[in-house]
Amino acid sequence: MRKLKPVTDLLDSLIDDSAVPRNVRLTLADAKKKLTEGDDPVAGMSGAIYDLDAVSNDINLPMHARTLIWNLLSELESLKEEQIKK
Repeated sequence: MRKLKPVTDLLDSLIDDSAVPRNVRLTLADAKKKLTEGDDPVAGMSGAIYDLDAVSNDINLPMHARTLIWNLLSELESLKEEQIKK
């Protein structure tokens, strides 16, 4: 899905950011895997949204990463709604 490219690119940048705690980076990698490897795009987006929501509350998460995760959540929720309407 072409519209997921910016989302996965942003996930990659967060995964490569050494300021982000390791446990969060692992969860972000899992969210990316759900987005890219599943057969059902809505299920993949739902799983990624769940993972991102969970890590957005991590106390050790830097503010810049938290803001990017919130942006990702918003974008994924919009894309998910578009897919459901199809």
